[in-house]
Amino acid sequence: MRLVHTADWQIGKPFVRFGDKAEALRRARLDAVEAVGRLAVAEGAAHVLVAGDIYDSDTPANVTLRAPIERMRGFSTVTWHLLPGNHDAHRPGGPWERLAGLGLPANVRVHLGAEPVALAPDAVLLPAPLTSRAETRDLTARMDDTTTPPGALRIGLAHGAVTRFGVAADEGEATNQIDPGRAEKAGLDYLALGDWHRTREIGPRTWYAGTPEPDRHDSQPVGTALLVDLPRAGAQPVVTPHAVGTFRWASEAVELADAMPLAGHEAALLRTHAPLSRLVLKLAVGGMLSIAARRALDEWLERLQAAVFHLDAALTLAVRPDPADLEAIDFDGVLRRVAESLKERAADPALSAAERQVAEDALLTLYLDATA
Repeated sequence: MRLVHTADWQIGKPFVRFGDKAEALRRARLDAVEAVGRLAVAEGAAHVLVAGDIYDSDTPANVTLRAPIERMRGFSTVTWHLLPGNHDAHRPGGPWERLAGLGLPANVRVHLGAEPVALAPDAVLLPAPLTSRAETRDLTARMDDTTTPPGALRIGLAHGAVTRFGVAADEGEATNQIDPGRAEKAGLDYLALGDWHRTREIGPRTWYAGTPEPDRHDSQPVGTALLVDLPRAGAQPVVTPHAVGTFRWASEAVELADAMPLAGHEAALLRTHAPLSRLVLKLAVGGMLSIAARRALDEWLERLQAAVFHLDAALTLAVRPDPADLEAIDFDGVLRRVAESLKERAADPALSAAERQVAEDALLTLYLDATA
């Protein structure tokens, strides 16, 4: 069997801090649904497993509720299997009851119970839907004792946090714990997980799909879905990540000593993150610059902000005038003496960091006014 594994769509996420750019990010999440559908069709996958958090909240407006369903409707050769996650848990009057009232196309199935579901005569899906945002039990434990026909593929579908994520044990959003050894204990051929927003192999038979469209800098750079090949019961699956997202989210750090590296950093961004128009960039800039170099940096950051989709720049710079800077504010000598005094204060270790920063800011203002 060949299937596509995806999760954490979070349709309707508001992206409030992005202002008038928020709508483009919301639209990209719906575009990702279509990209997943195209992947399934192109690769001949009859089923798409969506491991929770289809919606960002459990109170979406009707238009938001319908939006991904209408995208899925268009891929009539693919059956979509939706699982409630912690953001959109199944509860009375919740999104899944409302969606049932609105009506679902024949190729969309919502799994609200833990009963086994036949995907094919020789393949069974074992879902573990969430009925609250935070479960105290491991809902996948019941898979251990769920019987399926002899020789059939056993495929688990769940949303929660396994107990190990490498160096970070709490990268999953929810408190819904899942035993990382569940696939082996339950005899699963594949366990499709959602909740962690990075594509991650927990074991040969257990994967997080990651999100198909990133929503923060500490998730994955580009949205991904997994193409999963299950040769036969008991055989190890073959899992292939595919990029399906629109925007790339990246964090970069730049340490500067003068103006010279700016062109090189710009070229590196183009090589790594092109096209820049789809880049959501978090940029940390540190180092020590002359006043003229700081002015050049401001101009570069302005151009970069115009080139990328969105820029968050955090500057931790020390500004020190060089002789050329001081020559530019020589006039009758008074301004020069003020500049030299500010330079001394900016470098005085006896002053607090805040006081030194005030001196640096005043020095920069003096220079810009005098050379305007």
